[in-house]
This record gives sequence, C-alpha cells and structure tokens, in this order.
Amino acid sequence: MNIVVCVKQIPDPASPGALDASTNTLKRDGKLILDESDSYGVEMALQLAEKAGGGTVSLVSMAPNGEVSGLRTALAMGAAKAVLVSDPALRGSDALTTAKVLAKAVERAGGADLVIAATESSDGYTGTVPEQMAELLGLPSVTFAKKVDIAGGALSVHRQTESGFDEVTCPLPALISVTAGVVEPRYPSFKGIMAAKSKPVDTVTAGDLGVTPVGWAGANQQIVGVAAAEARKAGEVVEDDGEGFTKVVAFLENLKVI
Repeated sequence: MNIVVCVKQIPDPASPGALDASTNTLKRDGKLILDESDSYGVEMALQLAEKAGGGTVSLVSMAPNGEVSGLRTALAMGAAKAVLVSDPALRGSDALTTAKVLAKAVERAGGADLVIAATESSDGYTGTVPEQMAELLGLPSVTFAKKVDIAGGALSVHRQTESGFDEVTCPLPALISVTAGVVEPRYPSFKGIMAAKSKPVDTVTAGDLGVTPVGWAGANQQIVGVAAAEARKAGEVVEDDGEGFTKVVAFLENLKVI
C-alpha cells in the first residue's frame, strides 16, 4: 500500500500574520509549521498502511525557501519520505496552479494507491485543490471523509454531510480529502524526531516538474487591495411592551424573511 499525503507548511497561527505590502499576500518568511488540518491526513495514512500490513507513506508539499520544518514533523510521525517543491517563481500561484504542481509531485513520489489531502488549508480555505488534483491525476475523488477503510482493493468512506453521512465506495487508486477529527494524530516520539532528520526530502522546482506558467504569470486572479472588514453596526433593540412580537414580525417582513 503506497499512500501519498499532501501537507501544507504554514506560518504559525499563534503568531500575528502579516501581509507583503507589494503583493497583498501572506508573508511566509522564516520557520513554517505543519498545518494542523494535514496532521489528520498523515495519521490516517499511517493507520491505513499499518492495517494493510505494510507500505510506504510519502509526503508532497509546496513551500518557499526550501522550508522543511513542517515536513519534518510529519516525517517524525512516521512518514518515510517527502517531495518538496520550492521555487521563487511559484509566488502568487492560485489554487489551480498549486493543484498542477502537487499532482506532478505525486507522480514524482512514485504514484500512489491512495492520495490523501485535508478538506482545506488553515491559511487559504479555498477547499478546491484536492478535487482539482483528482481531475489532473485522473482519479476518483471522495470529499469530506470522516471514516475510511480499504478492503479487497476498494475504498469505503463515510462522507460527512449536513444531515449525517453518506456511504461511498470506489476502486483504487483514488484521492480523498479528510475532515478534522477523522482520527487522533499521534505525537512524534523522540525516536521519530531523530529519525526524521535523516529521512529523504527530494527538493525540486516547478521547472523540474514541467509545470508552466506558474506564480502570478499563471494565476487567474489578481489581488488589487486588502481592507479591514466593516465594523458591525448596532442592532435594533425591541422593547417588549406586550406587543413586541408585532414589531419583530414587521421587521422580518421588511427583510422579506417571512
């Protein structure tokens, strides 16, 4: 069982974020940490590999400045190796370009019986990259997975919905996006942390993967400005004089809610 997990390395949410004034994008200088959303995917991959009786869990990531701190955390959890795409030309890439890069990174990692991603990253929240990757890789995609099992070469997933969950099955290879809480991520042991330092990280550029154009040149978007959200206005207070309900009904009718 060969499983590839997409992991994102992000600025520490505990520290105040900052925007680059020239591009209106999040600054990603310095140490980056493993996105908590992706720790669930790493744990899920490790558990599935263990249940299958063996296999390889590989990581793919895209980060600036050759940053590997977040990757080392995932490697310390038990993943075997990683492919890091780090290239100044990638700055400003949109979700589709990111999906193209990660899809090629998955292929470079040797392909996979299963590709796992988080539903969305904690610093982007587009929620589109996993599905775009599945299309590019020609794989079936199951989203919002809250329980995952593999038996007889088929994938069985409980897919979270607003009213409960759907039971979905599909053949392998496939790509799934998992929700937070799907499993309880393990803490890296001291032994794991030491071992992670020597695990291979294959660092490549977008050019090495044959992906072009990238960055702002390949993006289908432009950030023209960032402004603070408007402050909430004070609500209307209704004094109940015995007929307060009529004022509430009139208010709702005015909003065309009823």
